[in-house]
Amino acid sequence: MVIGFLKGLTVMGRNKCKLLVVCGPSGSGKSTLIQRLFKEYPDKFGFSVSHTTRKPRPGEIDGLHYYFTTKEQIEEGIRHGKFLETASFSGNTYGTSIDSVQKVCDEGKVCILDIETEGVKQVKQKDLDVILVFIKPPSLEVLEERLKARGTETEESLKRRLNVAKGEIEYGESEGNFHTIIINNELEEAYNTFKSFIMKAVFKGDMTECWKTPDFPKHKKSLFTAIKQGYLI
Repeated sequence: MVIGFLKGLTVMGRNKCKLLVVCGPSGSGKSTLIQRLFKEYPDKFGFSVSHTTRKPRPGEIDGLHYYFTTKEQIEEGIRHGKFLETASFSGNTYGTSIDSVQKVCDEGKVCILDIETEGVKQVKQKDLDVILVFIKPPSLEVLEERLKARGTETEESLKRRLNVAKGEIEYGESEGNFHTIIINNELEEAYNTFKSFIMKAVFKGDMTECWKTPDFPKHKKSLFTAIKQGYLI
């Protein structure tokens, strides 16, 4: 059953386009872990820049941190099958475009997606060669302190983020949703665990450190097969 045409996403030569999905609540430290991985392995990993309808924060650059766009433009892209996943938070829409992923794959790199749990659910419905990692804070109390330390949250937005985080953690801890869970209590330890798992799972196919094997739709095919046939099924 064809549920969406694959517009543009191809393979890197004879290899599969590999995706690494990193998910976790805002304040879990996932962005810091990802940036350290990029710094250590700039030739191996690339970042899929997301689209968002929210306003840029101080220091954010369009095309580097996000593609800042409008709700109408994202909705049009969704209608034309240009997004792998989309999600909404605090009245703003976020999404990963196929073109953004393709750009990284064309460089011969593993494409990293920093997305929400809603996006993870959508990605798992598609035929992608993907590794799923959940970054978890040691506790909600620690998460709250981290968010407060940013100095960007109002009392209302902080409460909203913590409520969302509870649901994200519940999903992250549920069997069959991620390959591994990494608790980010001490940054150096968390990064070493993060790096070790990724280097083994992505480049060696060694899944012995997996917490659980995620549940994927039974109708999934390989990405290479899906691309040859021109669709995601």
